[in-house]
Amino acid sequence: MGKYMTRIADKIIIDRLEAKGAILIEGPKWCGKTTTGKHLAKSVIEMDRPDLTKQYQQMAELNPSALLAGEVPHMIDEWQIAPNLWNAVRYEVDQRDEFGQFILTGSSVPITLDSSMHTGTGRIGRMKMRPMSLYESKDSNGEVSLSALFKGEIINGTDTHNLESIAYLICRGGWPKAIDASEKVALRQAIDYYDAIVYNDVDRVDGIKKDSERMKKLLRSYARNISQQVSLELIREDILANDIESFGQNTLYSYLDSLKKIFVIEDSPAWNPNLRSKTAIRTTDTRYFVDPSIASVSLGLGPQDLINDLNTMGLIFENLCIRDLRVYADSLDGQIYHYRDKTGLECDAVVHLRNGEYGLIEIKLGGDSLIEEGARSLLALSNKIDTKKMKKPAFLMVLCGIAPFAYRRKDSVYVVPIGCLKD
Repeated sequence: MGKYMTRIADKIIIDRLEAKGAILIEGPKWCGKTTTGKHLAKSVIEMDRPDLTKQYQQMAELNPSALLAGEVPHMIDEWQIAPNLWNAVRYEVDQRDEFGQFILTGSSVPITLDSSMHTGTGRIGRMKMRPMSLYESKDSNGEVSLSALFKGEIINGTDTHNLESIAYLICRGGWPKAIDASEKVALRQAIDYYDAIVYNDVDRVDGIKKDSERMKKLLRSYARNISQQVSLELIREDILANDIESFGQNTLYSYLDSLKKIFVIEDSPAWNPNLRSKTAIRTTDTRYFVDPSIASVSLGLGPQDLINDLNTMGLIFENLCIRDLRVYADSLDGQIYHYRDKTGLECDAVVHLRNGEYGLIEIKLGGDSLIEEGARSLLALSNKIDTKKMKKPAFLMVLCGIAPFAYRRKDSVYVVPIGCLKD
């Protein structure tokens, strides 16, 4: 077994276990949930072992407590294979009345998460794990921390990424098996993940057979509309325009629901601040994948293809930044939103913390003119916020793919390369 790669999620899991009887780690396949869970657990049971799965399922029905025995924290990997374990864990946590008892991991929401299953509120904490951020994969030097920006600290950082390296990082993605691998092997991981989605995982999640060609067209349409606030109806029309005779709303919603249950897509909801003016805010979600490599594979694009189409590269680069910001925000107990109003004023990412503090972020691939454009947009939005009713922004930041330095401008807007950022 190779050397364990420390994850930002490690500290979050440890903190949650100190305050909850059990922690549920959810997220896409291959993102490192099992490896991380095993690293932190004292005992492990793997429900997806081919030679034991049926026996485990029967035991979960007949005598679930037998599967819960072991030194704590006791990890149950792919618990959703036997959904009855959810109630068993909740009950056992109540009986033991101690924190840090169980770690549950799963790469899909179970089919039977219905009214018969207690929510687990108060007993089972939840967290979402994603593919690795650039800081975790050591592709960011971490000279600028998100927490430092919230504190208003002076920042300094240098970055050497160029267009070619950013294009590669987009297509490679944050899959742990791709890190430190040769370029050929690394790029193959996202392709294999895509194939697993299309031909296997979307069927297993709800037991309903999906048309693989339709699923490919849906993923392709989602990728074409990446980082944009488009309606699901527009996505459906886009699919219909590409050689499909029919694709009804119910079918679209069913396919999208499957993709959400296996954590392939992760849209960004709209942020609704208190504004001085009565500006109508657009509330359509921004469309994102959990990892930017899914978008590039869905479109059949490699690193050089992205360089040849900088508009598409910029949109998928935004998805990379949102992935990293979500990972970093999780460690600060924060959430990521987007903002756009009817005037066209927008903000690609709003990092909102539980204590009410927030930062406004515009994402640009690079270049002086785009950085200026992003800074103007941030300042305009900041001036619209009614600071009598809510806090003023803790910071304004243009997050770049290609910029030699991290610094604070005279207008107080930070310019930070993604290759310098950490939590």
